[in-house]
Amino acid sequence: MSSPHPDTLELAADLRAAVGELVRSLRPDDALPQNQAGVLGLLVRDERSYTVAELASRQRVRHQSMARTVALLTEAGLVTQQPHPTDGRKLLVTATGAGRAALLEQRARREARIATAIETRLTPEEQERLRAVVELLHRLH
Repeated sequence: MSSPHPDTLELAADLRAAVGELVRSLRPDDALPQNQAGVLGLLVRDERSYTVAELASRQRVRHQSMARTVALLTEAGLVTQQPHPTDGRKLLVTATGAGRAALLEQRARREARIATAIETRLTPEEQERLRAVVELLHRLH
């Protein structure tokens, strides 16, 4: 496989930086820390339970770090832990209704902030270009 063209590498770096700046600009309004939102997002998106070890693997963090995150989420009532049906040494972590609501509220706040920026900073023509870019971004993964 050949290396990407230098212009394509520059575009990739610019895209990564722009997306990163956008995401960071949204974080100050977040009620949930990123690590907790990531766990809730996984549990809600996949609509299933995971062990702490599975969550740690999927989030690419140490087991000890994930155990602390799950403990904080449990204390806040955003997840529950129940015994694993086939392995009594393990617990399954599941998002609660409050966890789902907290995640969806955070997403709604972010989306509203982005929508306001789109409406106030972009012309109608630029908004249409942005729609096309979103379609292209979906094709990249």
